[in-house]
Amino acid sequence: MKKESVSKREMFETMPVAKAIAAMAVPTIVSQLVNLIYNMVDTFYIGMTGDAYKTAAATLAFTVFMMTVSFANLFGMGGGSLMARLTGIGKTDAARKVSAFSFYGAIVIALAYSLLIWLFLNPILRLLGASAQTIEYARQYVWLVVIIGDVPVILSMTCAHLLRNAGYARQASIGLSGGGILNILLDPLFMFVLLPRGMEVFGAALATLLSNVAACVYLVVVMKKMSATSALSFRFRDALAIAKDDRSGIFSVGVPSAILTGMFDVANIFLNSLMASHGDLELAAIGIVMKAERLPNAVNVGLCQGMLTLIAAN
Repeated sequence: MKKESVSKREMFETMPVAKAIAAMAVPTIVSQLVNLIYNMVDTFYIGMTGDAYKTAAATLAFTVFMMTVSFANLFGMGGGSLMARLTGIGKTDAARKVSAFSFYGAIVIALAYSLLIWLFLNPILRLLGASAQTIEYARQYVWLVVIIGDVPVILSMTCAHLLRNAGYARQASIGLSGGGILNILLDPLFMFVLLPRGMEVFGAALATLLSNVAACVYLVVVMKKMSATSALSFRFRDALAIAKDDRSGIFSVGVPSAILTGMFDVANIFLNSLMASHGDLELAAIGIVMKAERLPNAVNVGLCQGMLTLIAAN
């Protein structure tokens, strides 16, 4: 563990910039691409059913699901950035409190979002453009992936941000990418083997839920292991002891990041609503196109997240 600690210090302080960015950004880019691919694979397998209504429903549900990324950025980007800055000036104890506060903050906001979607599920799906033919399929996906599975989704992304900002980009990438790969393997198993015909959307959602839980468990275990020699922590007493200025510091970065990501999804909501007004087939088609459109953005996001850690620490 001592060698690992020295390696992190060298990466943040003495390693050439290009090499340090590559060490931090490449694993992050890979995890972004793998997670994008597994979302595209969901659409691919659902499309194999030949039912455009199911594909349209997946498009609607995916929009609700992607809003979780903005909530994860609130504490993941905000807390991770501040944790790196505090570590860079030697305030390790304060950084631990920021890490713990971000960990529990992610759980609270995930539960709040799940409750909101549960209470207003039908009106939200109708607002997004769900028709009589698509709403039941969309409900199945949202119930499993968002209402039941929102905590592991947001918590895993938050833990990945915190690990990355502590210098463990590879471990964060393994957790997120591993969940994506597991989802790719479980999709056809649940959709076409274990569940009866007609339950393909439910099977895809179940595969996604189990994959997200597995990724979350892995990242929490890694975070606990690394907390012995880093600024990472999820002790509740550390979360309660965070300074007021540090709480403000989390939100000063996290809120703009959440809004930026959220507005990207709000734009997709309007686009989906416009397509739904023309019909379910058009909605299904735009859903496929928008997933492909995210490909270059995934590379950009991965590069920026890897670079942010180095900037914050210095």
